[in-house]
Amino acid sequence: MAQNGLVWMGNNRKKYPMTNSSVMQPSDQVRNLLLNVVFKRPGDKDRKRKATMKGFKFAGIRAGIKKKDARDLGLIFSDAPACAAALFTRNQVVAAPVILGRKTMENGKLQAVLVNSGNANCFTGQQGMADARQCVELVAEALNIDPDLVLASSTGVIGAPLPMEKFKAGIPEAAAALDIASIDDFADAILTTDTCKKIVSRTGVAADSEKTFTITGVCKGSGMIRPDMATMLAYVFTDASISSDKLKHALAHAASCSFNRVTVDGDTSTNDTLVCMASGAGQAVIENDANFVSFQALLDEVCYELAKMIIKDGEGATKLASIVVKGAATRQDAFKAAEAIAHSPLVKTALYGEDPNWGRITAAAGRSQARVDQDKMDLYFGDVLLVDKGKWQGPEAEKQAALIMKQDEISIVLDLNLGDGTDQFLFCDFSENYVKINADYRT
Repeated sequence: MAQNGLVWMGNNRKKYPMTNSSVMQPSDQVRNLLLNVVFKRPGDKDRKRKATMKGFKFAGIRAGIKKKDARDLGLIFSDAPACAAALFTRNQVVAAPVILGRKTMENGKLQAVLVNSGNANCFTGQQGMADARQCVELVAEALNIDPDLVLASSTGVIGAPLPMEKFKAGIPEAAAALDIASIDDFADAILTTDTCKKIVSRTGVAADSEKTFTITGVCKGSGMIRPDMATMLAYVFTDASISSDKLKHALAHAASCSFNRVTVDGDTSTNDTLVCMASGAGQAVIENDANFVSFQALLDEVCYELAKMIIKDGEGATKLASIVVKGAATRQDAFKAAEAIAHSPLVKTALYGEDPNWGRITAAAGRSQARVDQDKMDLYFGDVLLVDKGKWQGPEAEKQAALIMKQDEISIVLDLNLGDGTDQFLFCDFSENYVKINADYRT
């Protein structure tokens, strides 16, 4: 998948207009999302959401896969075989369910998805493949459907075999618990180090008929987040009628301007899976170009909101930041520079320390292999110009930039002044809690 991406200019988009026509442009809805997403934390009221998705049922149960008493086995069921598309990790160390899932998705149809947390079923050899296949067969048996219409996903610790006795008991229980209103339970069951459930639902209108359709997405992700496909588990559902081929194209576009433009720690997971299923149970039919544009815009919005939730919930994160690189010689150069800045531990720790350390940002751009000229760089923190044509603007400007750094959500813009290339990343800071969470992960 080409690494074209969302170019969002934050609160300063009028000051820093996009001029590169080769960059994939997001919908207007997506442009306005960066600083206004609200998400639920465990324990919030209204556990059962009033919104439902036509044609789908959900379940999330406690199967005993995790060490703690928590939901750890989720199930999605479509009343009828649904058109489907999926993207998977590019990591060469790949979990068994991903290997199996790639084969399953060749037919472009799904009716059920099983997701477990607490165990990644990765680096588990032939036994892991056999266990993944058995999970699929157990779901097919419990739901009386074709095994070729079942996808399995896993997330958790790498290297441990699946506790299959837990799955043998849990899958029938999950099947019996399926309910149209249980999406919260499913969202809870797929979490690992996440501190919140991540659910987004939006309704759109088909351009030619004014018939409505809904797109709902659920994801998990907090650590091991790097833009190299999806870098998490995400499941998106719609009641629209759309072909598998169109859905595949739409999902690739949505991922390129959302999940592939975020990073927590620069580590690509072995289990990344992004799935979209279309039940066709609603009234909207996505066939012509006008309707597809409407569908694409809404799918972009849902995926972008989910991606932002992941970064806001990054392991140990206290701040959310957007880095926009504009004025690059090419779009590829803008991507390289933005990616290097967003991944930099020095930049991320400065963000945590509320330090507008412009030297770390410009240095990261300089080592990114993008073409740069230090005497042409402009660097903004929010609307504060701290570096102008390579020159630091003095202590008063730095004082104003430091005030910007105290905010929970920060916009940074680096103008290379070499061309029209533009790209952006969302990222978070590194705190002591990131180290603690990952030091204690298996203990």
